[in-house]
Amino acid sequence: MRPTWPSPVFPTPQHQRAAEKAARFFSGRESIDTVLVTNSIARGAAVPDSDLDMNVLLRTGATQGQADAMQLEWNAFLAEDPLLRAFEAGGPFRQVHLDVTIGQFIPSEWDDGGGPDAFEIGIGNLLRAAPLGQRGGHFLQFRQLWLPYYMEEMRIRRLQMVRGACRYDLSFVPFYSARDLVFQAFDRLYRAFQEFLQGLFIARRVYPIAYNKWIREQVSGWLGLPELYDRLPGILALPALEPALLDEHARRLEALLEEWVVD
Repeated sequence: MRPTWPSPVFPTPQHQRAAEKAARFFSGRESIDTVLVTNSIARGAAVPDSDLDMNVLLRTGATQGQADAMQLEWNAFLAEDPLLRAFEAGGPFRQVHLDVTIGQFIPSEWDDGGGPDAFEIGIGNLLRAAPLGQRGGHFLQFRQLWLPYYMEEMRIRRLQMVRGACRYDLSFVPFYSARDLVFQAFDRLYRAFQEFLQGLFIARRVYPIAYNKWIREQVSGWLGLPELYDRLPGILALPALEPALLDEHARRLEALLEEWVVD
């Protein structure tokens, strides 16, 4: 079966023109592998006020120094180009977010909770990106490397690390709430919530795109767990930052961790 690719679905002609302008800026450069449209436009979920999110993947062997230099060049161009400035002025939330990348992702080791991190998110956003024009060899190699998922040994190690970090952060909720440090307790609860989501995706060998948005799409849709999603908003839906409520919601999240974030 030949691989299939998403196609960008631009919510306005202005989004499309801005993306094509960016692609022309990088065209003809020897170090460029693939220009990609990412996030909501790549998934057909964008609205007229959505950002334009893009990645430019450099060819195999390119250095981070090359990527950084090209990023600075692009940033200067973005700040001065009339079409791109007009695009960003066209809506209160519109921005062009373009990152030049060499496509290398290195997992980190956490301490003191430490999470969540963007390892799986970074891979997932590139894998779900829509090529704008020709698909380069590095992009094809990237997909072969990371699909269907990364190595099982690393997955098991990261799942254990994420589960441990989630439990660790949850253990701080009653510690802080007992001292009436309710904002700090909520901060740990929210961090543990995102670590729960990270572990959930690792356990099911699916790459996420974010832990702070598109949660219904990812959990109900991609993971096929609508019954779990229905229980998630209530974890953070606190009528007040009161110690007893914070402790109760931390216990509820810990129960979900033991039920759902397992092999």
